[in-house]
Amino acid sequence: MATHTGGLTLEKNKGRGLTLDQAVEVRGLTRKYDDRAVLDDLDLSIKPGEFVALLGKSGSGKSTLLRALAGLDYDVVGDGELAVPANVSVVFQDSRLLPWARVLDNVVLGLRRADERGRESLAEVGLAGREKAWPNELSGGEQQRVALARSLVREPALLLADEPFGALDALTRLKMHVLLRKLCAAHQPAVLLVTHDVDESIVLADRVIVLDEGRIVAEEPIELAEPRSPVDPGFAAVRSKLLDALGVSL
Repeated sequence: MATHTGGLTLEKNKGRGLTLDQAVEVRGLTRKYDDRAVLDDLDLSIKPGEFVALLGKSGSGKSTLLRALAGLDYDVVGDGELAVPANVSVVFQDSRLLPWARVLDNVVLGLRRADERGRESLAEVGLAGREKAWPNELSGGEQQRVALARSLVREPALLLADEPFGALDALTRLKMHVLLRKLCAAHQPAVLLVTHDVDESIVLADRVIVLDEGRIVAEEPIELAEPRSPVDPGFAAVRSKLLDALGVSL
């Protein structure tokens, strides 16, 4: 089904039209703000279950692409085609929990008769027994765990994550990396992670894409043995390629 908003052609797939081997298909995607192209004739494919990390300088179009895939950019001038699954979840840097709702109610928000699924999802993120807690009783890391539980309880075919660990301290961030990899292995969504952290992208992703001025300027498959460690020479080699693509010289 195609929905037209101004000059924008948006194809939101509901299970019919995507090729069998793709979870996301983007062709010629353009988004403009004040006549400046933030995304410029961009093409992208993501396979089912594939974890893709998106790197780029501020203003390169990372969050704009994520918003387009989430269907959150209706007020933007643009063109092109995109196809995504009907079941998409988004995790933001801010957990965006409702402060007046307890943890379990936040997780199952909008779902009917899903309390048991919500409890199972909270157990998966290490928060069993915290169902009746208020969000302000949780640490920042715990709040992001609830946000992950809320996203994955819906069993999304596509998980969009916009710097979900950017506000966390370094140790909590490392723990969340381990948790996210475990959850993605269990639920198998396709994932697009927006991040500024090169090491984070290498640790988590199957493939890393570098965006610059609205275009993909580099792609790097990550084929490192687990666990991935920054002291591994292979890790350092991939990091060097990505930093070079970002215009960073050490």
